Order: sequence, then structure tokens, then C-alpha cells
Amino acid sequence: MSDPAGDDRNEPPPTIDVTKPSVARVYDMLLGGKDNYESDRAIYRQILEVAPDLPVWARENRRWLQRAVSWLTREHRVNQFLDLGAGLPTAQNTHQIAQGINPVTKVVYVDNDPSVIAHGRALLVDNEHTDFAPADFTRPRQVLSDEAVVGLDKGRPVGLIEALVLHHVPDLDHAREIQAEYLDMLPSGSFVAISHACNPRDGSETARYADAFEEKLSPSFPDLRFRTPAEILSLFGDLKVLSPGLVRLSDWNPYDEADLDAPDIDDASNFLYCAVARKP
Repeated sequence: MSDPAGDDRNEPPPTIDVTKPSVARVYDMLLGGKDNYESDRAIYRQILEVAPDLPVWARENRRWLQRAVSWLTREHRVNQFLDLGAGLPTAQNTHQIAQGINPVTKVVYVDNDPSVIAHGRALLVDNEHTDFAPADFTRPRQVLSDEAVVGLDKGRPVGLIEALVLHHVPDLDHAREIQAEYLDMLPSGSFVAISHACNPRDGSETARYADAFEEKLSPSFPDLRFRTPAEILSLFGDLKVLSPGLVRLSDWNPYDEADLDAPDIDDASNFLYCAVARKP
């Protein structure tokens, strides 16, 4: 990534409003990060009242990301990734995972959170194969016209990463429209990896967890929407979802091996689901 100070397309970092909670900073707290303010800590305390296991599942989402990116890089030779709504830099980011296998893998992160923009640019300044697009992922045309994204090779498969971002698009039809634009631009042979908050709405214990969580966070994050398995699958459009299908985070393992590091807690509290699909 080039030096922001010498790149005309990069604007000064936007002002960070510390009085309003940030999805990116709260998620970073769940992972054990320190880049947060009292507005974020207040929401974090509310989350733990309703879902005390959520920090475990946030870490599971990172482990799922590591498994998915490693599998795509190693087994399918994907060497360029577009990571939407990437969040604050933490351990085992997409570029660290992929470039640990293939050092020349190209990774472009996309996020419009002011905290993420400031940290992302600084962290990636010395990595020539990694770039950052300060854009809103819900505006595909803005994202796809960014210089960093335009630089991806349209003749080779892309790994599209959407980890815990699509549930922040409240209207399902709008989310499908957004997805359609991204899926349309993907070259043949590309992959789409999605993790998403799920509410089966079937009266189960998981559904009760999800209901309570949505209700508690709605005043601060009114756009948050849990979706049923069928609704989440619809975000893949016509793409073929690969085995093992749409499953809980800890159940996604393309090598079908026992996960000795899986958390030993009640799985009903895990309302985060994931899947990977391939474009023909």
C-alpha cells in the first residue's frame, strides 16, 4: 500500500465522534481490543448482560475467517481478496492469513468507519500487496470505482469476504440488491464467504437468545437485523453454496476434521452462521 501522505486520492482521516458507539469498535472489544470509548463500553456491557458468550463467538468468527481464507488460498489458489466492512485491524486479518500462505496475495479492505480508516491506513502503509478503500460497502458503485478495487485482476478469481456485515443492512431486498452488484462483478471461479447473525424464529433457545439480543441493541444499532437461514442463503443469489452448507461458525470445516479448539459451551448461544459459495 502506498504512503497516504503522498497519495492524492486519500483524504485526511474523518473526525471520530467518540460520543456515539461504533460497530467496529464494539466488535473490536469483543475480540479483546483496546481502541474504544465510553460510548462503546456502555454498549459492550449491555451486550454481556444479554449474551455473555458473545466474545467467544466473536473469536470464533475470526477463527472461521482464518479457516475460510486459508482454504481458499491453499486449496483453490485464490490470490486476491476483497474484504467488505473489514473493521479494526486485529490479529489474523485476511491479508496476514492469505499472505502467510502466498506472500503475493492481493488484499483490498473496504470500510467507512472513521476509526477503521485511520487505523487501517496506518497499519497497511508498508504492505505493497494490501490496500484500503475508504468506502461504504452498501454503495457497490462507490466501492467498485475505488482505485484499489479497480486494481484487482478481473481475469482471475476473487475471494469476496463479508464477515458479520450484511446484518447491518436492515432491508433484506436492499441487501440482495447490494449483493447482486458484487456477485455480478466477480470473475468466474470466484468465492463468496459470508458470516451473519441468525434468528431461526422457530421458538428454539437460539431464537430466544437472538430475540433478546436484537431488542437490547436496537436503540443504539437500529439497522441490525438477524435473519433466518433461508434469508441468509438468499444473499448468495444463484451461487452454489459449498459443503457443509450454512452452519454455525464452529461447524464450518471444509476438511471435515474434529476441531479440538472449538469452545466447550452451550451451542444454542451461537447465533452466528456462515457459508461459502462459488461462482461458476
